[in-house]
Amino acid sequence: MKSQLVVDQSNGEIICTAHGKGREHDFRIFKNSQVRLRENIECLGDKGYQGIQKLHSNSRIPKKKPRGGKLSYEDKKSNKELARIRVLGEHVHRKLKVFKILSLTYRNRRKRFSLRFNLIAALYNYELLLPQTQSF
Repeated sequence: MKSQLVVDQSNGEIICTAHGKGREHDFRIFKNSQVRLRENIECLGDKGYQGIQKLHSNSRIPKKKPRGGKLSYEDKKSNKELARIRVLGEHVHRKLKVFKILSLTYRNRRKRFSLRFNLIAALYNYELLLPQTQSF
C-alpha cells in the first residue's frame, strides 16, 4: 500500500492524505485523489511527480539529469535548495512510520488501510497541538 501526504510547510500539519496500491505511480495517485491546490500555494514534489506543472502551475520538482549528460551547477544548486525545503515533509513521513503498521508489510484488510492511516495522521496532528511538555 502507498500513501501520500499534503503537509503545511509552516507548521508540519498534515492537511490531506491519499492512498493507492503499492505499484501505482505517485503522480497517478495524486491525479486520482482529486486534491486541487489553490494557485497561490506552492506544491513541492520529488521526481515522481513529473508533469505536475500541467495540473498546478505553481509547483516545483527537482531537475532530472539528461540521458547521457550531466546536470549544470545551477541545476544541482536548485535541487539542493528544493531538498532543504522539502525535508519537513520527509520528517513527517518518518514520524508516521514510528507506527510499525505503516513501515512494515501491511497484513490487514486493504479496505481499512486508509482509515488506519488517517487515524495515525490525526494522532500526529493532535500531538502537534499539545504543549511541548506533554507527549505520547
